[in-house]
Amino acid sequence: MNDNKYSQKIKELIKEMTLEEKTSLLSGKDFWSTKEIIRLKIDSIYLTDGPHGVRKQSIESKELSLQKSVSSTCFPTACCSACSFDPNIMYEMGEAISREAKANKVAVVLGPGINIKRSPLCGRNFEYFSEDPYLAGKMASGWINGLEDNGIQSSLKHFAVNNQETLRLIIDSVVDERALREIYLYAFEIAVKEARPSTIMCSYNSVNGVFASENKYLLTDILRYEWGFDGIVISDWGAVNDRVEALKAGLDLQMPATNGYDDKKVYDAVKENIIDEKILNKVVERLLYFSLYSMDNIDDDFSYDKEEHHNIARKIAENSIVLLKNDDKILPSKKENTIAVIGEFAQKPRYQGNGSSLINAYKIDTTEEYFKENNLEFNYAKGYDSNSLEIDNALVEEAVNIAKDKDIVIVFAGLINSYESEGFDRKHLNLPENHNHLIEEIAKVNKNIVVVLSIGAPVLMPWIDKVKGVLNLYLAGEAAVSAAFNIIFGLVNPSGKLAESFPLNLEDTPSYKYFPGGNKAVEYRESIFVGYRYYDKAEKNVLFPFGFGLSYTTFEFSNLIVSDANTIAGLDNIHVVFDVENTGNVFGCEVAQIYVSAPENNIFKAQKELKAFIKVFLQPKEKKTIILKLNKRSFSFYNSDTKQYEIENGIYTIYIGNSSRNLLLSKSMEIHSINYYQKKIDNYFNFNDINISDNEFEKLLGRKLKPINIKASKPYNLNNNMSDLLHENLAKDFYNKLLSGLDNLFKDDKTDTKKMFESMMLETPLRSLSTMSGEIITREDIETLINTLNNN
Repeated sequence: MNDNKYSQKIKELIKEMTLEEKTSLLSGKDFWSTKEIIRLKIDSIYLTDGPHGVRKQSIESKELSLQKSVSSTCFPTACCSACSFDPNIMYEMGEAISREAKANKVAVVLGPGINIKRSPLCGRNFEYFSEDPYLAGKMASGWINGLEDNGIQSSLKHFAVNNQETLRLIIDSVVDERALREIYLYAFEIAVKEARPSTIMCSYNSVNGVFASENKYLLTDILRYEWGFDGIVISDWGAVNDRVEALKAGLDLQMPATNGYDDKKVYDAVKENIIDEKILNKVVERLLYFSLYSMDNIDDDFSYDKEEHHNIARKIAENSIVLLKNDDKILPSKKENTIAVIGEFAQKPRYQGNGSSLINAYKIDTTEEYFKENNLEFNYAKGYDSNSLEIDNALVEEAVNIAKDKDIVIVFAGLINSYESEGFDRKHLNLPENHNHLIEEIAKVNKNIVVVLSIGAPVLMPWIDKVKGVLNLYLAGEAAVSAAFNIIFGLVNPSGKLAESFPLNLEDTPSYKYFPGGNKAVEYRESIFVGYRYYDKAEKNVLFPFGFGLSYTTFEFSNLIVSDANTIAGLDNIHVVFDVENTGNVFGCEVAQIYVSAPENNIFKAQKELKAFIKVFLQPKEKKTIILKLNKRSFSFYNSDTKQYEIENGIYTIYIGNSSRNLLLSKSMEIHSINYYQKKIDNYFNFNDINISDNEFEKLLGRKLKPINIKASKPYNLNNNMSDLLHENLAKDFYNKLLSGLDNLFKDDKTDTKKMFESMMLETPLRSLSTMSGEIITREDIETLINTLNNN
């Protein structure tokens, strides 16, 4: 907002505006747009879902719907694109999405989502980048810059500590200050400082007892004062608890519309001197800048090349897909091989997740089209019904018969929408049994199997020792299938690296004992030990480690040089220099990853943490010298006593590798600082499993714990949800009315979206139920329900 272009205009507008006009700008006009003020020539601005495409609601669709949106390119989801480890290709995605937004007269695309993958069970993990905040922040920055350099505004989300779908609208995330800073806020900090997003979306949940929408510590003290954010803060849809408190805390725009209900609360608060009008004016100033900038970047005659964007989607997928196993060099496959392609996902691919990010794809590549276009022969068997969990023995028998005499069998398998989605969390890490059973049966007659996975998060692979290849597509967008076959046939050399660890079992995950918490709160007792930080510290074997991915060529790292730093100040100019050589015979890309290991004197630490990375593109036998820079932050921990980042005295080791568990070069250096002392909690220093007592977690938090489970009782209020009330007969009738409305709304649903909405309606606080139900239930209905229940 540091743009003087609009300053004078904004001052003049504020002078002219009535109090009613000012407060009118504080919330949406409808579900997707802001209010206009015709008298002052302030237009309504359109916002739409992202983040891997433009999900603009069709004009003819007035009700809440995920089915009726305009056609647009479905780019790879964040779980996939993060594996590119390439901010430049994220820039390319953001740039393409900006063109589609312009063509649809959209001013804001709601994304990217950079919440940390605390647990692989989170149902919305497909929409997030990583378990590592540094990687997430860098990938988000690339996407934001690509979008915003072309005049379209981003909305970095969900701020903050929103790491589960279970009770996401009311849960209180209880996290210690160090983990908050180092893990859950760090990706946001990187993106805000490096990419300057125009808007940030606050999350639904509470953070340490205060709703994110009215959390001044997050929205103002950290976001604006510490990080220098100067854009607008938007609520997630229906996230506002108390509009007056939210305004005081730094929330600018409430979405969606409240039919003037909450605007009136702010109007009255100003009139009654509860809020100084100067505070309101500051918010209105930001909203006017947002509107004027958006108006200037609307193009009434803009178009884009849909085929070009489809090709970009394929390119991003090709750079992100991860080759996890390649025994006997089964890949790349020769085109002359006899080939069986098994699994319905080959013909009806699962290429995106379910929920608010659901794109109406421009076109979807299929196996049949790919083989036809490339004059290739193959035999296909469906293998399973992707709309069912039942094993169909006839389909399995057909697949086995087709597979048994082929040179290579390519099995498409993965998760289905009823297993993972926005709105609910997974209960386990298993693939559907009919997918696992199919692979096991084919393995009895042919060992030359490559499993192609379409998943939004890690899964268990009980058949891993019975197949020769595993290619992880994640959810790779509308061109997923053609990208996969380009890799399978060697037209593209795979270069993706896992942006998260794949555990051997659910019980090994760091938050296993604490996820998803109780009915009121979830405790982050594992603190900073998320993902590889935990698996390394606990010395746990994993199925596949963070940063891992195979190639069709080989690479060699050599000649590590690290510049000396004699002072703490000198750490801002540490250069790490090394060579990477492609020692194979085909072009390839390697991701060089720098990890830093810090001394663990009096402060518990991870064994190592990612601090820099670069994707290196190399011709056969080509060698490049890489120079990466580290800074003070690369060596720091957050001291919750002094409220700042500090560097502990001792020996630090810089590692270079191509995964978190394949470290090829190292160099140690001594940093002279001071020893910091904190209350020592032994279980955070040495553990095989995270098992933190109440007393230990209270010691870490610096305060007493509150119950995470609280049974609802009268008097009920607007922050109760339907789940709290279902023991009341009247509430059951009310909920059944709601379900009946959903049945009608989703009568043509083919994506299991209804299941997501059923979960949301059960967990949504009553204050937001009217908005989130698409007015199936009115505000008056809710008030009548509460009054009746409370008065028997």
